[in-house]
Amino acid sequence: MPEDGGAVLPRVLVVDDHPLFRDGVAALLTSTGAVTVVGTAADGEQALGAVAQHDPDVVLMDVQMPVLDGVAATRRLVDSGARSAVVVLTMSEEDATVFAAVRAGARGYLLKGAGQEELVAAVRTAAAGGAVFGAALAARMAAFFSAPPGPPSAAAAFPGLTAREAEVLEQLAAGRSNAEIAGRLFLSPKTVRNVVSAVLAKLQAADRGEAAARAREAGVVPSGQGRSGSTVADRLRGG
Repeated sequence: MPEDGGAVLPRVLVVDDHPLFRDGVAALLTSTGAVTVVGTAADGEQALGAVAQHDPDVVLMDVQMPVLDGVAATRRLVDSGARSAVVVLTMSEEDATVFAAVRAGARGYLLKGAGQEELVAAVRTAAAGGAVFGAALAARMAAFFSAPPGPPSAAAAFPGLTAREAEVLEQLAAGRSNAEIAGRLFLSPKTVRNVVSAVLAKLQAADRGEAAARAREAGVVPSGQGRSGSTVADRLRGG
């Protein structure tokens, strides 16, 4: 394994669906001589295979990707017991995306505008078991911790869903039928069927029951039905 002054270099996997950005980050990290890039992947599904093959210390993970998004891929890596620390690297500064990534198990969150030194420092920190957040994002995390606790919305738990899809998923989590959802949301039964199909595809759920279970596991409850007794730690874990 490559070493720098006797210290073992962190091993990194770069995951992004844009080849120019992906290869650029890999080349940038390699040029520093401070980390070892062991591979790249173009989507979350490829990332799972690459982690199994290369066992990196750190995975730099994009969020919005085809096949399997970064939040879902992070959750699957954590659930599988993989030792790799995930640092989300994305353009999105939205709170919903930040907290969805944290709940999935990400150790850090950086914006794609981060400089070379910040990126290398993030990799080293994550590889050593620390948490990584930029200054602006850390401030928002502090605001989140000071906010009254409550369950996450489907939109926050699953940032890849549209507002309508998140709304329907919340109804699925409550165990409601398509007819009940149509009545509550003032939609046609056909529209509800189409939205449910889109939700299943995005969540890669086999059926509506699995989608509802995924939502409940993430702590999602229908709008207006708060859950008492939840803590901030519960919110971050989705419990």
